[in-house]
Amino acid sequence: MALLRFLLFSFLCTLFVYQCHGACAEVDSDTEAVAGKGFKLGCISCKRRSEVRGEASVEWYFRPKGEADFFLMYTYNEDGPTIESDQFEARVDWNGSKRSRDIQDASIYLLNVTFNDSGTYRCFFNRILSYENYEYNDVVSKVVHLSVVGKATRGTASIVSEVMMYVSIIGLQLWLLIEMIYCYRKIAAAGEEALREAANAEYLAIASESKDNCAGVQVGE
Repeated sequence: MALLRFLLFSFLCTLFVYQCHGACAEVDSDTEAVAGKGFKLGCISCKRRSEVRGEASVEWYFRPKGEADFFLMYTYNEDGPTIESDQFEARVDWNGSKRSRDIQDASIYLLNVTFNDSGTYRCFFNRILSYENYEYNDVVSKVVHLSVVGKATRGTASIVSEVMMYVSIIGLQLWLLIEMIYCYRKIAAAGEEALREAANAEYLAIASESKDNCAGVQVGE
């Protein structure tokens, strides 16, 4: 029985961790692409209150390196994606939220990156939040400064980030293991206490029955 409880608790903990991964987290985009390869331009904007119903459309703008002005390059709304610039024709794929008008991830994927793609990218969330008695229009923007190189390089920041990621994963697993052991011991202790209480109750019942029997014998005599 104790083993069954332990396995059940392990399953519930795993389910809880799995559900937590579904939460929205704003992660900065990478900023270095390799010419001739694909590259994901990240753009995430999480709602402050997940229970509020919302709809959003997305616009991506691009300013080439050395230029002063931005131009519209890509849009995504309820009608789907649209590439707005000839420079990116057939080279942009939607990589954000799918099957939902409540867009929180507006990432796009650039195909066959060229050196002309170096510059500043800016994405806009045009969001409508629906409350009980009114609607609220909210505009959020994110900026990505992209550099295109001929060969991939790995900076110190990338190495440190990866190390910290693995340290966090190991720490989370250790914490989860400690919690599982603690709960298992607590459940086992509660089970033993329940068994002791049941045994004491049974002993008292037998003692009371024996006492009644003895009293009945004496009365008969």
